[in-house]
Amino acid sequence: MSFGSGRPLAYPIIVTIGALAVCLAWAPFGDSDQVAMLATVALGIIGYSGYRIAVALGGLAFWPSGTPRSVGISRIRQQHRLVSRSWLEISGTGRPRWVPVYFDPMLLTLTESRADLTDRSLSVAGHRLYPAGRIRATEPPGRLIDNPSMPAPDAPALTTTATRIHRRLLLDAQPTVAAPFAALMWIYVDGGTLITFVAATTVAAAAALWLAAIRGSDPS
Repeated sequence: MSFGSGRPLAYPIIVTIGALAVCLAWAPFGDSDQVAMLATVALGIIGYSGYRIAVALGGLAFWPSGTPRSVGISRIRQQHRLVSRSWLEISGTGRPRWVPVYFDPMLLTLTESRADLTDRSLSVAGHRLYPAGRIRATEPPGRLIDNPSMPAPDAPALTTTATRIHRRLLLDAQPTVAAPFAALMWIYVDGGTLITFVAATTVAAAAALWLAAIRGSDPS
């Protein structure tokens, strides 16, 4: 299963629903303190996801005042610890600025070009991209890889591979290695049985996977 270029927000939304389903599935087996913790995690997921989607759809103030309506952009891929994200480097605003975007297959073939800023959205050649965070005036940390000046000949095959959901889940699952340790911490603080440990591990893993997806991970 893959998500096409017209649905860049589908993957993070589906992962969000999955994380909430994990919290809901364990609720009947917990005591009052554990249910309260599950509710806290679920509310945090809902709140932060709502904020991210609102930013992506342009519902929050995003572009700084005085930003030109037409700017130059180029795509860079960030590798920082276990994080891989796509960023757009924006020129023509006085000094370079960077904005993270949700992965879209068209980014694989994007070369330096012009973009239009309309109604707080970002459009490249009539194709809308969705920001995965606020614009920043400092370069993102980590290793930054520029897109080539010409589209790669194997871009169509890479697009098919990159948009497969199992590949995206596998890549985003890297931070879940810390889930058992988070579960042990919960057992140490609140006590519990083996079932509590399993529940805490799966909830922590689902939350880690969700956080990677909602922040705009890049599977390319």
